[in-house]
Amino acid sequence: MRIDKYLKVSRLIKRRTVANEVADAGRIEVNGRPVKASYAVKTGDVITVGFGTKPISVRVLSTEMPTGKDVAREMFEIIEG
Repeated sequence: MRIDKYLKVSRLIKRRTVANEVADAGRIEVNGRPVKASYAVKTGDVITVGFGTKPISVRVLSTEMPTGKDVAREMFEIIEG
């Protein structure tokens, strides 16, 4: 799954276009490297998203499409943020 779509379906970012813009601005890192919106997310990746002055880091637990918004929170675990 592309990282912009993953951020949207996991509800870390509200809209896919916003996730795409954040990736193009270079504020998304996976395992310490900046990535583009087309990066393919894998289970176990550590994603860091720069939200203003406070970045948030999450570990990917699942890349399956969620069936509801309560399941979306099970797609990742917050490491720091």
